[in-house]
Amino acid sequence: MIDQFAGSFGEIFDASIHKITNILQNGKVTIGGIDFFITQTAEAFDVEIPEINAIYTHMLGHDCHSIVAGASHADAMISQLDSYIAKGYDKILTSHYTPENLKDVQTKLDYLENLKKIAAGCTNAEEFKEEVGKQYPTYSGQNYLNMTAGFFFA
Repeated sequence: MIDQFAGSFGEIFDASIHKITNILQNGKVTIGGIDFFITQTAEAFDVEIPEINAIYTHMLGHDCHSIVAGASHADAMISQLDSYIAKGYDKILTSHYTPENLKDVQTKLDYLENLKKIAAGCTNAEEFKEEVGKQYPTYSGQNYLNMTAGFFFA
């Protein structure tokens, strides 16, 4: 990508790569006087920001399909989201969506539980996608649903 950007934009694009000097690890780190708590997850990492009662995570998307790699992955996601509710965060910040709240977390939890039930009642990926589409007609992320169907019905 760097080479392509440099080729497209010429000298105005800085194609240098910054040398990595610090790598954040799990646990507490203080940056600019603010404490952050970093936890490695299966997908990426969560960053708790107690000062603003928020957590940053890779993805939530209360009205968007998620990539769910089968029932056990759904259970892991449910466990992670349950912890957000237990901690009572005001905001959930993500890489791919707008800021969300605990109502949105509950919506995603309900979706994941239902997704497992739908999968258990289907015999193939097409049937699964059709039923999920009926129950969640306004959800975005059809490509995520396609991947999820592929995981549940390999």
